[in-house]
Amino acid sequence: MPPSINRREFVTVSLATGFALAVMPDAAAEVISTSSEGLVAGEVKIPAQGGDMPAYRAMPQGKGPFPMILVVQEIFGVHEYIRDVCRRLAQAGYFAVAPELYARQGDVSKIANIPDIVQKVVSKVPDAQVMGDLDKTVAWAKGTGKTDTARLGITGFCWGGRITWLYAAHNPTLKAGVAWYGRLVGDSTTLTPKHPLDVADALNAPILGLYGGADTGIPVASIEQMRAALKNANKTAEIVVYPDTPHGFHADYRPSYNAEAATDGWKRLLAWFKQNGV
Repeated sequence: MPPSINRREFVTVSLATGFALAVMPDAAAEVISTSSEGLVAGEVKIPAQGGDMPAYRAMPQGKGPFPMILVVQEIFGVHEYIRDVCRRLAQAGYFAVAPELYARQGDVSKIANIPDIVQKVVSKVPDAQVMGDLDKTVAWAKGTGKTDTARLGITGFCWGGRITWLYAAHNPTLKAGVAWYGRLVGDSTTLTPKHPLDVADALNAPILGLYGGADTGIPVASIEQMRAALKNANKTAEIVVYPDTPHGFHADYRPSYNAEAATDGWKRLLAWFKQNGV
């Protein structure tokens, strides 16, 4: 990593409770709450460049080792929705961990609107930093003795969906990934030099993409570009597009939630990991 990234220290040292301020669910939201009964679940600290990175970990009780899944946040950080996703995976038998990947740039949970989250924090997060922090998370998990990192998967939502594709090109030991509506194309910048379309020929693991046909931020044309690139590179991948479905359709605490697509996508996620050795 560039020295400027290495010198950065953590400014967020613990996870916020509840939901991010910018997306607090209203009374009509269909929030799913997964029990931690039978699980070991809670905040952990992961040694990383610049200090200890806060993260949420959930796993079944017992000796293990359990297969591992990295859970990559939306732009709203590791708030209650992402923690619940970890518990859902743990209830399915996985060691799931979601590191707070913005912890050096700021605490997005207390920012009241999405444009400020993007401008003040998310736009300042380098891809190289994220790849390194995910690697550190895997190394920490291996050191617990509770997970089998030879059976490593990754899943991410929105911002984390894009990261899922990139990490599949970064880590040669990854077994499988599931990307939920992650952006596929974009301009090359110093902090984000490549996007999923640019690394389609470099994927180290099978990837399942789950996308909404009515997602105004991810045109269907870009999905078709990605499909063509994956086919040309002879990569094992599948992209499912749910018709008339918006961005964020798995986010049960938001108005974008689509129960039918979310349920189908989750079933596909579990099947994808199992069939690919996770």
